[in-house]
Amino acid sequence: MRLSPDEIIFWQHGFFKLNGTIVFTWGTMILLAVGAKLITRNLTTEHERSRWQNLLEIIVTGMMKQIEEVGLKHSEKFIGFLGTLFLFVATSALLTVIPGYEPPTGSLSTTAALALSVLIAVPMFGISNQGVGGYLKSYLKPTFIMLPFNIISEVSRTLALAVRLFGNMMSGAMIIGILLSITPFLFPILMTLLGLLTGMVQAYIFSILAAVYIAAATSIRKEKPVPISQKLEKPQPNTHHG
Repeated sequence: MRLSPDEIIFWQHGFFKLNGTIVFTWGTMILLAVGAKLITRNLTTEHERSRWQNLLEIIVTGMMKQIEEVGLKHSEKFIGFLGTLFLFVATSALLTVIPGYEPPTGSLSTTAALALSVLIAVPMFGISNQGVGGYLKSYLKPTFIMLPFNIISEVSRTLALAVRLFGNMMSGAMIIGILLSITPFLFPILMTLLGLLTGMVQAYIFSILAAVYIAAATSIRKEKPVPISQKLEKPQPNTHHG
């Protein structure tokens, strides 16, 4: 039983090797790119639309609504990144019904790359929304002493995001593999459906957590308003001249 698609070697020459993780990752990305091109080639703004376009609009609208509920107001700005993350993880899980296909998310290198993309995207969106100075100041809040802790938090939560996805995907695949080896003729369809459900849930959790991190980076903290009573207590300038 394989624990990771890294163990599948298609070609090797010295130090260089072409393993299952690379092949399945690029295969999934090509499938998504070609599928996106084919699905969007006949889009129209007319009142009469095809069923495929209606379904596509429902999916996109649902994604944008989820992004807005997290706290990102301009969802159209983030759906390209967050939607792609969701589709990649979800498609990797759905393709497990194909014999011989191993989801690339079962490799720590793939999940680390996905988490690294989130780590890069968070400051990029934060800087685009608050500016360089405004975003960097967020690491000094509430006081400059928190700078190292905020940096450690940024890195550790991204690492946790990668380990979470890798652990859940690998454990799910292992459980299904063990059960199928014990009862190969009794539960194969049920276990496959369970694996698909687990993959979809992990895709949703991963993309939502990424949206939460981006929302935290793009939020602008407003200064606490001064109560009216304190304003009235302020000494007024003396306008009378003796």
